[in-house]
Amino acid sequence: MISATETSTGRMNWANTGIHNYGIKVSQREEYFRKERTGMPKGQAQMPGKRASPQVWRLFQMIILIGAGVLLAALCILVVYIAYREVFYAVPKADEDAHAIPGGEQYKKIEDRMHTLIGSMERLPYELLFIQAWDGTRLVGRYYHGEEGAPFQIQFHGYRGTALRDFCGGNKLAREMGHNTIVVDQRAHGRSTSRTITFGIKERKDCLSWVNYVCETFGSDTPIFLSGVSMGAAAVLMASNLELPKNVLGIIADSSYSSPAAIIEKVCRDRGYPPAVMLPIIRLGAKWFGHFDLDETTVTDAVRRTRIPILLIHGEDDRFVPCRMSQEIWSACGGHRTLKTFPGAGHGLSYMVDTKRYERLVRQFVEECMQRQKLKNA
Repeated sequence: MISATETSTGRMNWANTGIHNYGIKVSQREEYFRKERTGMPKGQAQMPGKRASPQVWRLFQMIILIGAGVLLAALCILVVYIAYREVFYAVPKADEDAHAIPGGEQYKKIEDRMHTLIGSMERLPYELLFIQAWDGTRLVGRYYHGEEGAPFQIQFHGYRGTALRDFCGGNKLAREMGHNTIVVDQRAHGRSTSRTITFGIKERKDCLSWVNYVCETFGSDTPIFLSGVSMGAAAVLMASNLELPKNVLGIIADSSYSSPAAIIEKVCRDRGYPPAVMLPIIRLGAKWFGHFDLDETTVTDAVRRTRIPILLIHGEDDRFVPCRMSQEIWSACGGHRTLKTFPGAGHGLSYMVDTKRYERLVRQFVEECMQRQKLKNA
């Protein structure tokens, strides 16, 4: 029988056993001793310093997963922020050029006339008005005085537009009717503050702030008409179911969309972006960075519950906001409403394409609203 003696260190002394005569190599003996020290099962012995322990490896894997998760989250936030900047962010400029006419063949036909109307409006005397909106935002408007005791038109321009450009025709008509007018710089535009355009979600409450200002300054019995183009039209229509005073007699909405989400979806599709992917990202951008809910309300929902008469105007060749959206609004209206479309007119260009018809329709609508109010007060 083979025997071995134990040394003072606890290791077995095989030197005199002759075990090497049986072909067992020194490396095998070393492996045996290593297994004895570490308690590792056969076949799992590791050379010290060559491979990390399972605990260290699991920690390393966890760090990689956490890092990848953080990187993915940061990338998602960046994508959402870029969408917010592209769609909603704006830096208001007090010296914004009202003569910056959009490109395209639809505008080229009437560009010279628009420049003439804008120039005429720039030369008119006006008073700058400053009010504080419901959320503390500073809102600014130009007040053009017509006649004492005359009705007021409060006019709201479109998305990334200017007050003078979008109402160079509509304001001229209002002045010719003898109305006093306030041409508003919407939030995040012109001299007004804020850096987020909300497609009418917050702007509709700004409409109420301007109405309250007119009532407090010029009297609560002053007849008021709200007028808007494009996003401004959507804003005044969405304001229609707020607690507007009874002296708001009518709304004139030119080229409105049916809801903020609907127009954003349409533009995404026009630009080749998949709406199913982009719209959720844009909604998150509105919530995270704009601090508003894109689906808080819609134009169609608002007009279902309004008592205020509405005149809807839309160009049949509108390539930005489809004419069918005004038709959807007209179908949803719960009160008195009128829809008039203009053949061949592009976005917000009905006045320019057929000025006489446009003026006749607006004058008729205002007179009907005024007459209706007289009958109520009689």
